[in-house]
Amino acid sequence: LCFAGDARVRGQTGVLSERRGSYPFIDFRLLNNTTLSGEIGTKKKVKRLLSFQRYFHASRLLRGIVPQTSLYLLDEDYLGQARHMLSKVGMWDFDIFLFDRLTNGNSLVTLLCHLFNVHGLIHHFQLDMVTLHRFLVMVQEDYHSQNPYHNAVHAADVTQAMHCYLREPKLATFLTPSDIMLGLLAAAAHDVDHPGVNQPFLIKTKHHLASLYQNVSVLENHHWRSTIGMLRESRLLAHLPKEVTQDIEQQLGSLILATDINRQNEFLIRLKSHLDNQDLRLEDARDRHFMLQIALKCADICNPCRLWDLSKQWSERVCEEFYRQGDLEQKFELEVSPLCNQQKDTIPSIQIGFMTYIVEPLFERWAQFTGDTPLSENMLNHLRRNKAKWRSLLHKQHSSSRSNDHSGQVTDSQEQTLNEEETP
Repeated sequence: LCFAGDARVRGQTGVLSERRGSYPFIDFRLLNNTTLSGEIGTKKKVKRLLSFQRYFHASRLLRGIVPQTSLYLLDEDYLGQARHMLSKVGMWDFDIFLFDRLTNGNSLVTLLCHLFNVHGLIHHFQLDMVTLHRFLVMVQEDYHSQNPYHNAVHAADVTQAMHCYLREPKLATFLTPSDIMLGLLAAAAHDVDHPGVNQPFLIKTKHHLASLYQNVSVLENHHWRSTIGMLRESRLLAHLPKEVTQDIEQQLGSLILATDINRQNEFLIRLKSHLDNQDLRLEDARDRHFMLQIALKCADICNPCRLWDLSKQWSERVCEEFYRQGDLEQKFELEVSPLCNQQKDTIPSIQIGFMTYIVEPLFERWAQFTGDTPLSENMLNHLRRNKAKWRSLLHKQHSSSRSNDHSGQVTDSQEQTLNEEETP
């Protein structure tokens, strides 16, 4: 099954998967350990060190093994609180950071097992619970916990948001079990094995993934192919007919590739056209799939639409990841990427630009699609309040740093900058 606008997926049969553990693992502790190779100052040495990460990553013995601190070993009080939270998993104020602590760092596995039950997917697809758990542990373990932002907690947060969107009446009425399973799987695995740096960094360091995917949707292709590798390795869907599993693999690719921020305008223009023409027919599998792509894009960048305390934590985390990349680039004498210079790019200015040029246009269209439901209105209200708070913080920064001529002002050029960067 092929979908319009997804040339990267169309026409492929027998999708190639990536073998787990065979690709470079960009470990900042090793990259910053100058005792390994002395001071690193050239692109050639950067490439050599990243190549070393490939073998370091492949040799890790514990990849994919179920964590020894399984959920049942947790204190009963923590388990009770986690269960109570799961009973409210459809609420927009769900605190994924608290849930991750209550599940001892197993938020993604615990959440997905629960949601597969809630949506009746285990019964419908006759899934084996042990195999499902094994697959979800693979996914969770393939996220890098040392990434401030692109880690398993982010994946769990996106999955919880996706669950909320799948329950919106305009969409829920038409969704099939296959649609729901694809939406949840894509949300859970959309950033799997993210290295903590963006596509431009991989391209300019001549990382092998950039060569493999010809500098196009490099990370998204890697996330997709890695997911397929884990599906096949776990044999989660091995009991289903081959044509069904091939269709699932293709649609997962189409969903995950849609999260590439460089395709933002493509999807926004198409969504605007559908809404203006009122020609969305959700009885049609293609239109349903397109709205699943939009839902996943919304879930991926919904942090500014959360409660301030949660939104602020995510903002600080993503900027910390940007700044780490900028520090790497400075150390290796590479050009520092936009939004990655801690001295110039402040958290308030980054967030205001992100909200203005990326988040607001998408969520306003999403609200138009859902029909201004309580959830959509709630998200837009949070978005406006959070933006006002960042503006207030930016004003305070300006007042305190005016003497140093360090404005951090949001400029007209920031839209282009944000469209070239990895999604926060």
